[in-house]
Amino acid sequence: MPSPLRVLVAKPGLDGHDRGAKIIARALRDAGMEVIYTGLRQTPEMVVNAALQEDVQVIGLSILSGAHNAIVPRVMELLREKDMTDVLVIVGGIIPDEDAAVLKEKHGVAAVFQPGAPLDEIVEFIRTTAGQPA
Repeated sequence: MPSPLRVLVAKPGLDGHDRGAKIIARALRDAGMEVIYTGLRQTPEMVVNAALQEDVQVIGLSILSGAHNAIVPRVMELLREKDMTDVLVIVGGIIPDEDAAVLKEKHGVAAVFQPGAPLDEIVEFIRTTAGQPA
């Protein structure tokens, strides 16, 4: 049996609202994934270092503060610097459609999920894209 996907769920920036991140973390865990939750107020450096130490295949960033245009490019840059370009990065939160397109097309984010996205859709996207059978 293949080992479960390892997913890091992080709350970067100064945003103090983590209910959504915890709901996502629970849904991923219930779907059989190993979830590492970093807690609040993480810097991009802390997120990438935790991803490296935990040997994750997926990073999920939850950003509600509007700082996604600063935080996400920095996370992606650090992943490239550490030769971790095989790590799938998804972003959730309040992200305008125009910004979501830029995060995906310019910075390499795999997907952006907005509030209200069905949990099973997020789980299935991660499974399919990161290569874990259902």
